[in-house]
Amino acid sequence: MNKITNKFGTEKISKLLLKQAIPASIGILVMSLNMIVDTIFVGRWISVMAIAAITVVLPIAFLISSIGMGIGIGGSSIISRALGKKNTYKAYKVFGNQVSLTVVLSLSFVFIGTLYCSSILELFGANGNIIVPATEYFHVIIWGIPFLAFAMMGNPVTRAIGKPNYAMFTLILPAIANILLDIIFIKFMNLGMYGAGLATSISYAVSGLFILWFFLSKNTELKIIPKYFIIDFSILKEIVSLGGITIIRQGTISVLVIILNFTLFKYGGEISIAIYGIINRVMMFSLFPVLGVTQGFLPIAGYNYGANDSQRVKESIKTSIIFGTGIATFIFILIMLFPSQLVGIFTDDKELLNQTPNALIIAFLATPVITTQLIGSAYFQAAGKALPALLLTLLKQGFFLIPLVYVLPKFYGINGVWISFPIADILSTLITYFFLQREIRLNLKINN
Repeated sequence: MNKITNKFGTEKISKLLLKQAIPASIGILVMSLNMIVDTIFVGRWISVMAIAAITVVLPIAFLISSIGMGIGIGGSSIISRALGKKNTYKAYKVFGNQVSLTVVLSLSFVFIGTLYCSSILELFGANGNIIVPATEYFHVIIWGIPFLAFAMMGNPVTRAIGKPNYAMFTLILPAIANILLDIIFIKFMNLGMYGAGLATSISYAVSGLFILWFFLSKNTELKIIPKYFIIDFSILKEIVSLGGITIIRQGTISVLVIILNFTLFKYGGEISIAIYGIINRVMMFSLFPVLGVTQGFLPIAGYNYGANDSQRVKESIKTSIIFGTGIATFIFILIMLFPSQLVGIFTDDKELLNQTPNALIIAFLATPVITTQLIGSAYFQAAGKALPALLLTLLKQGFFLIPLVYVLPKFYGINGVWISFPIADILSTLITYFFLQREIRLNLKINN
């Protein structure tokens, strides 16, 4: 483990970032393509309402799986800093506690989700003609969510121990499985929403079982060892303080989805929920390299912060922001030039083709500035500073987007929803930049 992780403290930052970011980006790309293809298949082979149903259900699945994601990101931050301090024992203890927490909590929430299925779907905006396909889809995919939670827990840990390629495969394998199974279950077997849900649920299982194999195999130095499953409350507190950031953020996103779906339904009907479904897929797909840079940045910053190397921490922040901003600007230009072509990939419905391109352009107006906000909040998480990490992570969705989505449509109708996205991006970036510069000035001083 030392040979691999020691490179975080010695290798050139730009080279390290590429090694970490490229596999992360590829994994996110394939996962995003998976969701895009899923949306295309249900939109063309089932109905427009099927797109709206998936738009309602998937945030619920991701909310439950975010338990694993939060435990994974919080624990991997601790593991990165422990390895920077050469404390291998603590890394093993943290990982064992991560496994226990993920299994127990994800199964508990699946039980709750199954018991209160109808109420949860209604809460998340399953109205009108969306209710029936959403219920059918939800009943199937919920059984795959524990596997997804386990995969999301293990994914950032593989990057923390210097194995980003395996983190990439955690996202690639289920995406391939889902696409193939979609074709079989929806196109050839004509199973409709049940088939779409079955394909998704099996793909989650593929991802979770791959991570399980990885940490049981000889290919990794950090293994699943039962003696470390016993909860250590001091470690639990540390994992929860950092991992809770991701869980609260996903919870905030879920509240946003509830408000978005009800607002969209109120001002534009089911069709507006389908429009947002397409915009959301484009966001996930187009921003994959920026998110990859952020994921690549985390273990580098965490390791060097643990090693008290302020120079390399500062360099990793600067390099990541430069890379990410350049990529985000290129993405912005492409979307401004080809909005109709992008929408046409998902649907041939005339109403969607007429309304979605304009909404897409508005939602992406602030894309060039988003990297600073992402890297800024990620830095505080990598450094183990839970409170500022939490506040900065919640800036866009919690402090700005939710109020804006609620207020602006009262004055600008459905366009008020789309305008909310760039305004929230700009405001959250400005505040994050201020706090990041303050942190660099006060706490990342270089001792000559």
